Amino acid sequence: MTQRNVYGEKLIECNQIKVTGWTRNGMCETHGDDYGTHIVCAVMTQPFLNFTYQMGNDLITPTKSFKGLVPGDTWCICAMRWIEAYKASPKFAPPIIGEATHSKFLDYVDKRIVEQYLIL
Repeated sequence: MTQRNVYGEKLIECNQIKVTGWTRNGMCETHGDDYGTHIVCAVMTQPFLNFTYQMGNDLITPTKSFKGLVPGDTWCICAMRWIEAYKASPKFAPPIIGEATHSKFLDYVDKRIVEQYLIL
């Protein structure tokens, strides 16, 4: 089954350099075992990286298997983490690449809000 993006088109890759996605294939796909719903292809910003770090999810520090993220990197983040950031302050919510963000995100966030964060 073809997974769709927020535009209703075929989902495209979010990032292949720093391989992201629940299955680490570069895609923000969703599957039955993806309890975090890693479906939002977000462009990292320093405010978001700081926010998620303070929430206990360190996306900044490199490890053996993870290169760490910097502002400008794209990464599949959890729908609920994006929502948490947005609710804490709209400036914390990172921009979204619509072509690479799964359509299921629209089940969580009103389309009018999503449209404000889309990078076309």
